[in-house]
Amino acid sequence: MANYTAADIKALREKTGAGMMDVKKALDESDGDQAKAMEALRIKGLKGATKREGRSTSDGLVATSVEGGVGTMIELNSETDFVAKSEPFLKLSEEVLSLAVANKADSAESLLAAETDGKPVSQFITESGASLGEKVDLRRVGRLEGAKIASYLHRTNKDLPPQVGVLLAFEGDDETVAHDVAVHIAAMAPKYFSREDVPADLVENERRIAEDTAKNEGKPEQAMPKIVEGRVNGFFKENCLLDQGFAKDPKQSVAKVLEAAGVKATGFLRYRVGA
Repeated sequence: MANYTAADIKALREKTGAGMMDVKKALDESDGDQAKAMEALRIKGLKGATKREGRSTSDGLVATSVEGGVGTMIELNSETDFVAKSEPFLKLSEEVLSLAVANKADSAESLLAAETDGKPVSQFITESGASLGEKVDLRRVGRLEGAKIASYLHRTNKDLPPQVGVLLAFEGDDETVAHDVAVHIAAMAPKYFSREDVPADLVENERRIAEDTAKNEGKPEQAMPKIVEGRVNGFFKENCLLDQGFAKDPKQSVAKVLEAAGVKATGFLRYRVGA
């Protein structure tokens, strides 16, 4: 019998994110040598990479970096939350984020095609995640520029890494209000920055639905324009950041809160793992 303990199994699982049976088998084959077992798990992971291509990656994390007036955010996915919180996956996310910053990447495609140590970043991610025994995907990369950038990361589960990330570009000196708006974005999930950013065809469709709904409700014809306009405005208040009621004071819009603080928001990015 190989010379290793339950503590050794636990330690190797935490280091690699591999399953218990895979860890035990690797320790058996390496006679309890942790370094050799890690190498065996890495080799096994690389051999199994092709088999994992069709698997779903619904867990993972969001990570951000802010340097001056530039914010970078990534979403890196794994198959399970066990791997998502493992030390190797967290380290990999830091390395991928650093590569995104260094390459000024603004999309997953551009970063995956970039090179690091003479090979594509896509290959680096596959090789680095091989010993995890799961498929690892770089789902999104975003880059936001502005006079200043506020960043906020939210944990939906205290035992897991952040799964919601926000970058907010703004002008002004009240960084507390900017941070509060970033928190608001994480909680309220606006789809657009302002009503001007909503596609015209979507607005027209909402207007049509509002009109048809009002007719079906038997609303008087003379009141129709006001009713339709009110419902379209309701759509804006639900989906556009500047029109939303501020989370800490819903009676005020986000636009009013920013204006009162002398802050001008110029754009945002919001990622939620799997969404």
